Amino acid sequence: MDPLTRVRKACLRLPETGERLSHGAPTFFVRAKTSFAKYVEGSHNEAGPTIWCPAPPGVQGEVVDAEPHRFFVPPYVGPSGWIGVRLDVDPDWAEVTAIIRDAYRMKAPKKLSAQLDRAERPA
Repeated sequence: MDPLTRVRKACLRLPETGERLSHGAPTFFVRAKTSFAKYVEGSHNEAGPTIWCPAPPGVQGEVVDAEPHRFFVPPYVGPSGWIGVRLDVDPDWAEVTAIIRDAYRMKAPKKLSAQLDRAERPA
């Protein structure tokens, strides 16, 4: 499965999400308003596919310092704490999915985030 298909699947299974092009790249939104993930293919000094997502405070510096071959500070949104994840460096798709879910939780209204939390609880 190609990276965009995997990213799309992870994003669109979250409550009330959608996709549209923003600045020429597939971008994923909560309730068609707030973006929580952007798929960027070979642009902004990155040769391969990447995903950009907001991260909790402190995470950006931590992951970029620890694994600069996998993570980077993306242009434009990097100063707001977003992280870039290189998808051409043998990605751990469970980790990428977790990053997407964390980004969604940061941008989604509390009601939707709680809905996601309830769906993830073991029965």
